[in-house]
Amino acid sequence: MAQLEDNIAKLEDYLKRFRDGGVLNHINGKSQASSSGATFDNHSPVDGKLICAVARGTADDVDAAAKAAKAAFPAWRDMPGTERKKILHRIADGIVARAEEIAFAECYDTGQALRFMSKAAIRGAENFRYFGDLAPSARDGKQLPSATLMNVTTRLPIGPVGIITPWNTPFMLSTWKIAPALAAGCTVVHKPAEFSPVTARILLEIAEEAGLPPGVWNLVNGFGEEAGKALTEHRDIKAIAFVGESQTGSMIMRQGAATLKRVHFELGGKNPVVVFDDADLDRALDAAIFMIYSLNGERCTSSSRLLIQDSIADKFLERMVARVNNIRVGHPLDPDTEIGPLIHKEHFDKVCSYFDLAKSEGATIAAGGEAIAGDGYFVRPTLFANATNDMRIAQEEIFGPVLTAITFDSEEQALALANDTQYGLTGYVWTNNIARAMRFTEKLEAGMIWVNSENVRHLPTPFGGVKASGIGRDGGDWSFEFYMEQKHIGFATGAHKIPQLGA
Repeated sequence: MAQLEDNIAKLEDYLKRFRDGGVLNHINGKSQASSSGATFDNHSPVDGKLICAVARGTADDVDAAAKAAKAAFPAWRDMPGTERKKILHRIADGIVARAEEIAFAECYDTGQALRFMSKAAIRGAENFRYFGDLAPSARDGKQLPSATLMNVTTRLPIGPVGIITPWNTPFMLSTWKIAPALAAGCTVVHKPAEFSPVTARILLEIAEEAGLPPGVWNLVNGFGEEAGKALTEHRDIKAIAFVGESQTGSMIMRQGAATLKRVHFELGGKNPVVVFDDADLDRALDAAIFMIYSLNGERCTSSSRLLIQDSIADKFLERMVARVNNIRVGHPLDPDTEIGPLIHKEHFDKVCSYFDLAKSEGATIAAGGEAIAGDGYFVRPTLFANATNDMRIAQEEIFGPVLTAITFDSEEQALALANDTQYGLTGYVWTNNIARAMRFTEKLEAGMIWVNSENVRHLPTPFGGVKASGIGRDGGDWSFEFYMEQKHIGFATGAHKIPQLGA
């Protein structure tokens, strides 16, 4: 309790300037209110208290930010990659220096537990270092000789890009998108989620203190239907990178169609964790629990469907119920807390609506299934058992600490169940039969699959989904493929014969 009280006191020091001055937009190196003067209130999901007022960005604000990004683009594009690398490394240093401030603000703004958010800033710094190291070689191409030409390729940054980030782990996901864009030589207009705007502002301050030129990175707060729509429709914005719901991704694609915008979407998921009877059941239990209940279940890669072989289901679920009932729910700044509150009342009501739905569909609530009384948006970690894959609780993305368990009797049935969803982001397979693992992963419809492991992110690998879970990939060179254009140049190596017309 003493540690929690100390952390809350530190939090108040970190947030004081935002409470006094609000969270402003930042355009062309200058902090400014919305062009309309309008603001919206940002409340904490922990206790419902007001954190700060936030500038409510308009189409005019987005236009100013896009024009600033366009004006800053030539100089940033032409800056040597070695110089961009230095700036990105200084940003990483600044993130590390303010890691506690970032973590505490993120906890109170989103409800995420400190045990996870304490690492978010460090992961964000790693993103900037990793892509900073790639900046000098981002334009490197290939040499492709033919009989008459020396063909070479190179890459150039696409131009000003719009980045729209979500409210779950917003700091880390902002670095994940913005770092490769800057390393590639693009300029950025960033619209963070309206539910969690604080750490985006801190991150931009760090970037400009690190020497990022004005206009290279602009921040416009606001709502999707206002600032977001203006960004996705703006002619000077060449591409949109978005993380969020599948339905919103579809809307953004329509909005950007008139200007032929390139899009990169990381969208929803209803990811299966498939546990066969020959698996290491202790490790599978740990991983299944971690991948649905960590981060309050508010993660696109959560293992929200447990497909468990019927021969081991009863004993496995019995152990799981005991563990789920023992998960500690509390204030996110308490070091002992494992699950904090959900982000917002709107989302809280959505998640809670599935408790009655599960019962009406015939499933059993084996653990949880209720809200926790109090000021914040807390729910008990929940396990639905005796479910079938056609139930809404098995098909819809709940995006909370809610797991739906379904049994199977054969490898073929497990594969059919795993693929029977509109989503295809991740999959987790637990078996000690390597031949089965190879067969199963080959046919599993998912962009990312882990065998005998929870989600362990490795930055050079591609991150993204199939079906309704997204378009494109993040990570390593895949990020540059999105933020850059390929260019081919052919040099004649001699006087080859050219066809003559009208000679």
